[in-house]
Amino acid sequence: MKTRVLFLCVGNSCRSQMAEGFARAYGHDCIEAVSAGLSPAMIIDPNTKAVMQERSISLDEQFPKPIELAMKPPPALIINMSGAPLPHFAAGIPTESWRVRDPIGEVQAVHREVRDQIESAIMALILRLRQNKPAPSPSTPPKRFKFGRMA
Repeated sequence: MKTRVLFLCVGNSCRSQMAEGFARAYGHDCIEAVSAGLSPAMIIDPNTKAVMQERSISLDEQFPKPIELAMKPPPALIINMSGAPLPHFAAGIPTESWRVRDPIGEVQAVHREVRDQIESAIMALILRLRQNKPAPSPSTPPKRFKFGRMA
């Protein structure tokens, strides 16, 4: 059975779109991926599309959407990359916070670094879901990713 995972960032133009793309490509057997933004942009950032295409992952069928739309049906897990608190209607849904730099307005090199960080985090999430392991407990310090390598 697939786990519905909502990847959330501010504009749903870069980070959460990358996460959704990787989750669909690599975790199609265990993740039903959807992404959203707290304040969705009009388009996916062209640099984000370009660096994902370097990994042979197309984001052409994806689009920025508000969290309210992505919550139907409710996800089993929210990955929050926004750095902001979640809206009240997301209360009670298991949530993980991933500290990922927002590459909006940055050069492609920054988008690549963020892409690589998200790819590593998605691979770890997929492995955990395939092994049916729960999320790390709040008492366990989270592993910090720093641009493609463990910090």
